[in-house]
This record gives sequence, structure tokens and C-alpha cells, in this order.
Amino acid sequence: MKNFLAKWRKIDWLVFFAILILLVLGISILYSLSLNTDTNNFSIFRKQIFFVLSGLALFFLVSSINYNVWLTYSKLIYIIFAGILLAVLFLGQTVKGTTGWINFGIFNIQPVEFAKVALIIILARYFSLYSGEFFMFRHIVKSGLLAFLFVGLVMLQPDLGSALVLLGTWLIVLLFTGISKKHFWWLTGAFLAAVIVAWFFVLQPYQQSRILTFIDPGRDPQGDGYNVIQSIVAVGSGQVFGRGLALGSQSSLNFLPEPGTDFIFAVIAEDLGLVGVTLVLGLFVFIFYRLFMTMRKSQDNFGIYLILGIAAMLLVQIFINIGMNMGISPVTGIPLPLVSAGGSSMWAVMIALGIAQSVHSRST
Repeated sequence: MKNFLAKWRKIDWLVFFAILILLVLGISILYSLSLNTDTNNFSIFRKQIFFVLSGLALFFLVSSINYNVWLTYSKLIYIIFAGILLAVLFLGQTVKGTTGWINFGIFNIQPVEFAKVALIIILARYFSLYSGEFFMFRHIVKSGLLAFLFVGLVMLQPDLGSALVLLGTWLIVLLFTGISKKHFWWLTGAFLAAVIVAWFFVLQPYQQSRILTFIDPGRDPQGDGYNVIQSIVAVGSGQVFGRGLALGSQSSLNFLPEPGTDFIFAVIAEDLGLVGVTLVLGLFVFIFYRLFMTMRKSQDNFGIYLILGIAAMLLVQIFINIGMNMGISPVTGIPLPLVSAGGSSMWAVMIALGIAQSVHSRST
């Protein structure tokens, strides 16, 4: 009993309450969107309640597990998810042009969300083993190959947004590890070359169109540019205090596409205004700050790189989601962590934060 209470006392309750506020805010937005439907369809809202409650259970379960377990099984976890990402290309269900889903009857699972966590674990293992040797270019290449296997499999689905999250996670961890200027410029040149190759030989026409629309949303205002334009209008119309829950015209009149997932930030901006946006961003900043503090207190390199990878993954997803809501990044279908509707993303993020909590509990 004493051990059980001791574990609970070591939980970073400040982070937990910040997470809880974001979860409640997301559920509230989904409830308001359900009121705006012609039939008051609350199915998405009810599903999200289940995903949130089960996600909280996963958070506490994973946080109770010693994070060094993930080091022991890191290679196996990586191999399993590489196999799953390969299998889903042949056996997966296609949703909105992406063959990246596995159907379980009442809901679909998107394996790439959990593969993001698997990549963090294997990168944390590799970087913790060779952190002092990254002046050697071969370690940059080897760690990159670990990431690019997942990136390549995800691009075949095709899922540009998730591929960018995987790639961005590796790059951020790599930059924080410290590499020479010469290697940095080599990587920059390789990245630019990869972008050119991807544009002509990898990206699908609709993905190319989304990127061109990002550069100039007005090029096709009734087609690919419609989503971005409506989102920008929604963000701007909220002003300081917003129009109120369920009172935003862009979302209530169905001008805003995918308001509960891809463009939920625009709904928050319209309904709750600058105050709501500041609250959301402030909570994310606070979570990052606490992750940084945990990273500083971590007693081993594996824990440090786990926290760094989790923070990198969250940062990239937040940047892409908010960016596409404001027209400063292409529309790639990345949800806003802890806020957007969806089970796979919710569970994966809560598992990742549970791992971070495990590092915190064993570093204090």
C-alpha cells in the first residue's frame, strides 16, 4: 500500500491537470459541434468520451511501468511496427485516400500513430548508446535509416503528414544531440535534394496541389484552397472573446471542413477567441516546460532522449496542425494532440506522456 501511495505522490500532477484541461476543452468543442448537426448526432462525442477515459487509463498504466523496460524491448517493438506498417499497405482499409487503417468493427486503428512512439523508443536507445560519437557521420546515417524505414512505409500509404512528424522527430532529436556544421550543411543539402525527388516521383497530385495551395490559397478558392480560406476566416472571426460555444458561423453552418479533427483549432479560435487560443497554447507551453524539467533531472541518457523524442513529436504535430489552421503550413491531416477527435492519436499521445511520467517518477 505504501509503495502504491508513493508512486501516486511522484506523479507530476501539474502536468496531469494541464492534460486534463486540454482533454475537457476538446470534448466541449466536440459537444458544441454535435449540437450544430441537423440531427444532433452525438456519436463522435460519445466515442471521444471513451477514447479519453481509456487514454487516461493508459496514461496511468504506462506511467507505472519502469521506462527501462522499453529499452530492453526497443528492437522488438521497432521490428513489430515495421511489420505492421508494411502489412497495412496490403491489408489496411483506405480512408480518404490513405491506406493506413485497420478496422476493428466499432472503430478504426491507425498504426502509424503508435509507430511514432516506437520510433521515439528506438531512437532513444540509439542516441543514448552513441550520444558521444555523433561527430561521426555514420551514426547520423544509421539513426536516419531507422527513421526513414518508417517514413518510407508511411509515404507509401500515402500519409504525408505522419511522415513529416516521423522525420521531424528524428531531426529535432538529432539537432539537440549536437552535430558539426559540416554535417548540418550536408543534411540540409540532402534534405533539399529529397524534397525535389519527392515532388516529382513520390508525392501524389493531390498532395502537390495542397502544397501549392499553401503557397497561394487563392489559386483555387472553391477547390483545394477552400479549407484553408474557411479556416483563416474562422480564426479571424473569433476576435478576443470568441462567439461562444456552438455559436461560430463557420463551424455551425458547415463552412469549415473536418471541424472536430484537422481544423479544431480554428473552431476554438472562433468560439473562444484569443482567450481560448491563449489558454490552449499556454497549456502546451507548460507541458513542454515540465517535460524539459524532467529531462534535466533524468538520471540516464535513455530517459533524456525519451523525453526529448516525446517533446519533439508533440511539437511537430502541434506546429503542423495550428499552422494549417492559420494557412502557414500545408493541409496534411494531422490532429491537434489531446484536443482533436480520434482514438489512435489520443491513445498514442497518452502512452507517450505516460512514458514521460515514468521518467519523471523515477528521476525525483
